[in-house]
Amino acid sequence: MLDTTSFPIMAKWPPQHPDRIQLYSFPTPNGVKASIMLEETGLPYEAHRVTLADADVKSPEFLSLNPNNKIPAILDPDGPDGAPLTLFESGAILLYLAEKSGKLLGQSVADRHQITQWVMFQMGGIGPMFGQLGYFHKFAGKDIEDPRPRERYMTEAKRLLNVMNTQLDGQDWVAGDFSVADIAIAPWLRGLDFYGVKEAIGWDGYTNVTAYLDRFLERPAVQKGLNTPARD
Repeated sequence: MLDTTSFPIMAKWPPQHPDRIQLYSFPTPNGVKASIMLEETGLPYEAHRVTLADADVKSPEFLSLNPNNKIPAILDPDGPDGAPLTLFESGAILLYLAEKSGKLLGQSVADRHQITQWVMFQMGGIGPMFGQLGYFHKFAGKDIEDPRPRERYMTEAKRLLNVMNTQLDGQDWVAGDFSVADIAIAPWLRGLDFYGVKEAIGWDGYTNVTAYLDRFLERPAVQKGLNTPARD
C-alpha cells in the first residue's frame, strides 16, 4: 500500500483509493489527454480536480509533484519495479500509460516510433501554436493592435491543419489504428471551438480533419474523459 505521508500532494487532495493511479488535472486540452487515456486503457485511477488558480497549481503540494505548475500530473503507486512513480507533462504521461497498459502504441517497434512522432508533432506544434492562437484571438492578446502576432499563429495553425488533413486522407486515424497519438492531437482540435477561431481558419474546409474529430468524439471513453475531473 502506498505511504501517503511520503507525498505532500495527498494532504491537499486526499485519495479515497490510494492503490490506484492518482490523476491531478482539469479539463483543458492537455488535461483531458490523461483522463481519456486512462479511460481508453482501463487502468484503475482516481481523479482529483486541480484548478488553474494559483491556489492550486502554485501550491506547495502541487509543486511537490510538478515543479512546472501545470496540469496534468499523475502519481502511480505501482510504477516500474513496484515503486511509486510521479510524472508531469501530458506527452510523457500518455506514453507511460501506453507502456504500462500495453495498449495504443501499435503492434511493432516500427509502429511505436511512427505513433511517437505524431505525439511529438502535437507537443511541439499543434499544442503551442493553437494555444498562442487562442491567446491572441480570444484572450488578452486580442487587445494588441499590432496584427502580426495573430497573423503568425493563424498562418501556422492553418499549416498544421493542412498537415493533418493530408495525413488523414484515406485513413481514420493519424498513425493507422487508433493510438495514443490521436489522444494527444484530437483534444487540441476540439479546443479551436473554445477559442472561437473555426470560422477564421476555415475549419469546414479541412474535411478529413473534421470527420476525424467527429470519430474521436463518438468514442465512449473520450466522452467520459472529456469531463474528468468535472469542472465543478
